[in-house]
Amino acid sequence: MADTMRAAVWTGKETGPTLQIEHIPVPQPKQGEVLVKVSACGVCHTDLHVMKGEVAFPSPAVLGHEISGSVVALGPDTTPVRGVDVGAKVVGAFIMPCGQCRQCQRGRDDMCLPFFAQNRLKGTLYDGTTRLHRADGTPLAMYSMAGLAEYSVVPINALAPLHDGIPEAAAAILGCAAFTAYGAVHQTAALQPGETVAVVAIGGVGSSIVQLARAAGAGTIIAVDISDEKLDAAKKLGADHGVNSSTTDSVAAVRELTGGAGVDVAFEVLGRQQTFEQAVKMLTDGGRMVAVGIAAGAATASIEITPLVRRGLRVMGSFGGRTRQDLPAVIDLAASGVFSVEDTVTRTYSLDAAGEAFDALARGEIQGRAVITMAP
Repeated sequence: MADTMRAAVWTGKETGPTLQIEHIPVPQPKQGEVLVKVSACGVCHTDLHVMKGEVAFPSPAVLGHEISGSVVALGPDTTPVRGVDVGAKVVGAFIMPCGQCRQCQRGRDDMCLPFFAQNRLKGTLYDGTTRLHRADGTPLAMYSMAGLAEYSVVPINALAPLHDGIPEAAAAILGCAAFTAYGAVHQTAALQPGETVAVVAIGGVGSSIVQLARAAGAGTIIAVDISDEKLDAAKKLGADHGVNSSTTDSVAAVRELTGGAGVDVAFEVLGRQQTFEQAVKMLTDGGRMVAVGIAAGAATASIEITPLVRRGLRVMGSFGGRTRQDLPAVIDLAASGVFSVEDTVTRTYSLDAAGEAFDALARGEIQGRAVITMAP
């Protein structure tokens, strides 16, 4: 293994949403951690929010928070768990639970206290330090496992083995797009067979929610987006109807398609005030709105109090799945064909073209999900 690796480095919001390829030392795992040779990393809007300065995060940094790859080393005194050992092909989830805090102890990996306090606020792992540095010693913050690099250090609790037969590069999206969707559908919404669903915004996560809602036995599934191309893709993945909100009143259209009642569950996957408020208005009496999209800055949305009370509506946030139990479940669904990584991944970029990938994402050109591969 080489001493150095290529990484896409974000230098800070002052330079805007740009990445530069640098050669930096290969990181070394500590106890409870694993070194992964990265095959691919997904292209997610959350990274783009960071790059645009819409989500606070220290810089310089290496972003990228959903990966696939192979384990090449375990940290000192690290015991293999759940089949994660040297030589194993793995998927890494963006929520990296410590396994020890009170939230992890009660099974709420998605609320891991050190993950939010250390990684999301400071760009470090749980000893308070980053594993990444430039050759001159300058520390580089890590967004999750910092997957936009040829090697990545990942807490072992955030990894699960990848089954044979799942394309390794496309499998990277199982760690965020599919994993986030699984948490929204099964943990937060607790979707029941026959329930009607609206999915507002059909990107990587929205496309995944369509597939998982269909697999969970949802009744009518309505996809909402401003792109006819994305709506057509959603229908191929299992949506019954597509509503173009740029040309149609999406709330009225959803109500019409449900006989005037509205849907049992609306998933909002964009994180914008307008779509957040629309999703609430799409609900039937007793319905649940599951907010999945990360918003820019301190964005807020308004909800009418009286309808919320009288109609017994519920508005719930859903950041992701519960890593140790849900990541293996997501991989199983991909292995069984219930979730298709091949149909969800529509573009592949090289690491050298990582900046182009995020530019295309910012322009709204990527249908489903794109991945960045580390192969030259």
